[in-house]
Amino acid sequence: MTQLPRFSAALLHPRHWLSWAGVAFLWLIVQLPYPVIYRLGCGIGRLALRLMKRRARIAYRNLELCFPQMSEGERHQLVVKNFESVGMGLMETGIAWFWSDRRMARWYEVAGTGMTPVHTLQAQKRGVLLIGIHFLTLEIGARMFGMQAPGIGVYRPNDNPVIDWLQTWGRMRSNKSMIDRKDLKGMIRALKNGEVIWYAPDHDYGPQASVFAPLFAVDEAATTTGTWMLARMSKAAIVPFVPRRKPDGKGYELIMLEPEYDPPLDDADTTARWMNGIVEKCIMLAPEQYMWLHRRFKTRPEGVPSRY
Repeated sequence: MTQLPRFSAALLHPRHWLSWAGVAFLWLIVQLPYPVIYRLGCGIGRLALRLMKRRARIAYRNLELCFPQMSEGERHQLVVKNFESVGMGLMETGIAWFWSDRRMARWYEVAGTGMTPVHTLQAQKRGVLLIGIHFLTLEIGARMFGMQAPGIGVYRPNDNPVIDWLQTWGRMRSNKSMIDRKDLKGMIRALKNGEVIWYAPDHDYGPQASVFAPLFAVDEAATTTGTWMLARMSKAAIVPFVPRRKPDGKGYELIMLEPEYDPPLDDADTTARWMNGIVEKCIMLAPEQYMWLHRRFKTRPEGVPSRY
């Protein structure tokens, strides 16, 4: 597991100055009042819609696959809102990393079942597999949850050493440590020790560790077997949550869903089908804020043509 990173003088090398300039610019922006940040973020997102044409096509295609009954007009409006959320996701990364706890606390509230079930599980020393899917509010959601119940974040190390150092530092402001997403043994060990592990089972991670299960209108969506392995080997409870941005710059809700103390673990296929049902429920709480830009359905059964 990664502990609080130590700053290295190598990060100040001239080749990293452009990265530091971007970080400084983001820091300056998030010092503005939140309603201003909100308008800026949405504006950047609308600009990104014009520039990121390939990602826009992927978003349209994902929505077409998942919601074939949706009209073209409805799909277009959802993509526009989704890209506004992309812009806000950048702003929220800066907010999550740089805002004080006091300022954060002013702009979010805990909803749903609240934090009591998680605190009870922690007191019982039972591991919590925290299901936090890939919303564009991911960074700020991790910060909000960590302020309520610090845990261990699962992450992919960034190739840029400045961003890698900064994201680890930022995420550990309100969490205990970080763990590489490939370190399944480390996750199981932490869960057995009664820790909270943030885990995202909703992306397409390739055919090696996946089974095919329905997701919305897609009959065969490659779904990770990681949830089944982690829950089966650790006996952890599964707790889904959704960090939802309120409309019109009014802040955030940390929506805690009902914990599952005895998830279905008969086999990987059963767990994948059940988990995708939870993913669907989470997405529908804020569909415009989900990461539709990812090629969620790129892995296909052998011999079946690409959906993209």
